[in-house]
Amino acid sequence: MRYIISGKNIDVTEGLRDAIEGKMNKLEKYFTPETEVIVTLSVEKERQKIEVTIPVKGNIIRSEQVSNDMYVSIDLVEEVIERQLKKYRKKIVTKKQAAASFKKEFIEDDFDDYDENEVRIVREKRFSIKPMYPEDACVQMELLGHNFFVFLNAETDQVNVVYKRKGNTYGIIEPE
Repeated sequence: MRYIISGKNIDVTEGLRDAIEGKMNKLEKYFTPETEVIVTLSVEKERQKIEVTIPVKGNIIRSEQVSNDMYVSIDLVEEVIERQLKKYRKKIVTKKQAAASFKKEFIEDDFDDYDENEVRIVREKRFSIKPMYPEDACVQMELLGHNFFVFLNAETDQVNVVYKRKGNTYGIIEPE
């Protein structure tokens, strides 16, 4: 993996560089040697922040962690990225298995029991909602490669949804 490490209000020492590469090298099995790992370290008052962005086949694996100690932030960001990678890999494996068994399931399916108008929820997802501004939510949506993003609006303290529209514009859904 190739590392692009930069710092804002912090000097990137050899110790920090070694800690980052040491932690991220644990994730080597998920990537090709050409994979770029973009790391940005920053310090604002007491906050030690690390942002890691890894572009992967049209998707972006990204995590941002903040603590009082940069080495703790590095540990936390590695754990989060590893969880994301495991989830991503599981999703890919599940898709491949579903594609392989599609023909069999299609032939064996009993169509008499199937109601075309029946509403079926096939996936449920739970996640914590962080307060942020709509512009930040749009950026996060783009980084994740999604068409919409649910967030807690920091201005109104209500749950909102931003979504991508035609012509590279965005919309926002707000409750009344």
